[in-house]
Amino acid sequence: MLNSAPPSSSFRGQRTIVGILRTLLVNRYTLFLLFLTLYTALVEQLGGLNGGWTFLSHQYFEIALLFYIYWYLNAVVRPSRWQAFLAAAPILLAYIGQDIYYLLLGKVFRFVELTEVKELLNVTSTTFLALIVLAAVITFCGMLWCINYRRPKAIVLGLLPLVLVVAATQYSPEKVVRSYRLMRLWVVNWSDEMPVELNGRFVMLVYREAERRISLNRTATFQDRPAYELEARKRAEWLKKTGSKRNVHLVVMESFVDPTLFKGAIYTRDPVHPDFRRLFGDRMGFSVSPVFGGKTSQAEFEVLCGVPAFQELAGVEFNSFTGVPAYCLPGTLQLAGYRTVATNSFKPTFFNAVSAYEGIGFGEMYFPREYVDDATTYLSTGDTTGEIYMFDGELFRQNLQFVEEALSDKDAPPLFNYVLTMFGHLPYVLNQDKRPYLLKLLSRYRDPTLERVANLFYYRSQAVAAYVKRLVKIDPHSLIILVSDHVPPLQGLTTYKKLRYLDNRKDSLHLNRILFIEDGKVKTHATIHHYDVPKIILDYLSQGQYCRENLCGFAKNRLLSDRDGLRDEYLRLMAHAID
Repeated sequence: MLNSAPPSSSFRGQRTIVGILRTLLVNRYTLFLLFLTLYTALVEQLGGLNGGWTFLSHQYFEIALLFYIYWYLNAVVRPSRWQAFLAAAPILLAYIGQDIYYLLLGKVFRFVELTEVKELLNVTSTTFLALIVLAAVITFCGMLWCINYRRPKAIVLGLLPLVLVVAATQYSPEKVVRSYRLMRLWVVNWSDEMPVELNGRFVMLVYREAERRISLNRTATFQDRPAYELEARKRAEWLKKTGSKRNVHLVVMESFVDPTLFKGAIYTRDPVHPDFRRLFGDRMGFSVSPVFGGKTSQAEFEVLCGVPAFQELAGVEFNSFTGVPAYCLPGTLQLAGYRTVATNSFKPTFFNAVSAYEGIGFGEMYFPREYVDDATTYLSTGDTTGEIYMFDGELFRQNLQFVEEALSDKDAPPLFNYVLTMFGHLPYVLNQDKRPYLLKLLSRYRDPTLERVANLFYYRSQAVAAYVKRLVKIDPHSLIILVSDHVPPLQGLTTYKKLRYLDNRKDSLHLNRILFIEDGKVKTHATIHHYDVPKIILDYLSQGQYCRENLCGFAKNRLLSDRDGLRDEYLRLMAHAID
């Protein structure tokens, strides 16, 4: 029997090369990167952030960071057949969480958003809340269970670079931002999405947090309480001399989206109540909100304080207020002799409302007695069975009674009447015994939440029409403004794109209905921003003199990127709001 010939050296070399290539290409790190590439491409197809992985020249730091975190988790997780998957799970969940946040709210997640969790829990259904808690607990406990605690040095030393990044972001944010420039990462301030798409989710999380810390440090340079107080009093004195002392009624409505603006949606009947259509017709305007899908207090901040909600100190400006005078519009009016009243149809703990309203300048605040132990409040939610939130019509009825009593005294000071509704909030439910469904959505793309919102709008538009008619009768020589805080999230960005909200024009997701009634007559303004509302009010009260003396700039349609000129004004206001 002949022995087989030994393999040639060239054949052995080929096998060695193949083995090396296989080792390089078929390993957990390559598969991890491939999986994330496919995942980001899928998210892009679902309407989320662009994958960005094709722009590797911009994503190199993100990839390096992901590899490092994945290597560290592999090093600390106990060896098993599931080790590679368990190490990848926290990273993937972090990506999924950020993408869900964007798909539902149209907004890039930042670390500071974690401080708003308690507000989210206030308005989240029990079922969804249970799922969130369950997923978080299982992930956290599972990770703790799988760690190999017999390798303490690896756990501590491997974590050290991440600790250094966190420490640098906290204590030396300027150097962090400078390092991004040195690495030639592409960052702009006028877009949240593009830098994430080009640089990566984790990389931009660190950058935006460093920016926030820099802004917090900058507020110290704007703190000058005596000069700030003096300017506020001068504005109030000017208003006393030039103002008409007429009453102002400002209503911010939760998710008051006009269903007819979805150009691809077809309904079995008109979702706009006939009374509303007769009153406003085609004289409804638009205002650009700072938010999409949530964070009502951001819209409140802009319409009351007159500056953009830049989120440079916190995810929600209201949460930074301490109650000290910041002299927003209500504060100026109060100094000018107005009775400033805030009526909020939800809980006083929601977005730090009490401290925020105090700092903004409200002399009186009213919440439903179901949420507060306050015998002086005039407000009650009424019967909310099957609907969760106070119905707009019930809120308006009680507010009208309050206004009528306030104006019955001819010697009473002029009134600034601010009202916040809550009825249009998730999960958009109606008690069908009181308010049965009247229409259906027949479009090819179906979103049951839009169908519910359209039914809600029918009843809400009826309530608005009745409120305005009665308010004009009670107070004919006044200014009435009703504005939606933001459009609702519905089933995410896909609904707005598929059903062509405002034909998917630029900034359409931030465009909201706004209604003006001046001295009993409906008036239409060009598209404004929410932060233009205080200027319009001051211009009305001064018979146009305010905008003759100041550059108002709301007579033309400006884009979201035009806010930057107000950044110093914003920082100065916030410096005194948190003083």
